[in-house]
Amino acid sequence: MNPRSPLLAALTLLCAAAAAAPGGSSAPQVPEALQVPAGEQLLLRTHATGVQIYVCAANGAQWTLKAPAAVLRDLHGVVIGHHAAGPSWRLNDGSEVSGKAVAHVDSPDGKSVAWLLVTVTTHSGAGRLTPVTTIQRLHTHGGQAPQQACSVSPQSSELRVPYSADYYFYAPAPAP
Repeated sequence: MNPRSPLLAALTLLCAAAAAAPGGSSAPQVPEALQVPAGEQLLLRTHATGVQIYVCAANGAQWTLKAPAAVLRDLHGVVIGHHAAGPSWRLNDGSEVSGKAVAHVDSPDGKSVAWLLVTVTTHSGAGRLTPVTTIQRLHTHGGQAPQQACSVSPQSSELRVPYSADYYFYAPAPAP
């Protein structure tokens, strides 16, 4: 028997399982704090590119997050929706969710916005996001507010910092 055959068979099964997963991808490996509740399955994965919008605090001491503004793309690069204040995610099919961050972990590079676990708090419309209950923000690049103090002058009261991230949307798995 060829010693590579078991390895090739295992890789083939792994690729087939990943292709068959909802959203075209398997759930990512994450720190314990960001793990989704038991009984949920990956429904959709998107890649976001956009900005984190910060405003200068009234005392000029620090930048404060106002909102994200990003486009969501599917695994083929097609724009399928938007991410905005709330935080909220709206797909082109009319479905929308808003949520609340329940856990965060600093990004591995220390220079990007944190990775998050978000619990969905509201739904509207009907579509792919209708059953979603949990969202992960992972693989972030950029988006962090500057560390230096800001100025409360009108020219510098708002700052847009480019970022990208992967968002993973989860829903309860169907009962067996």
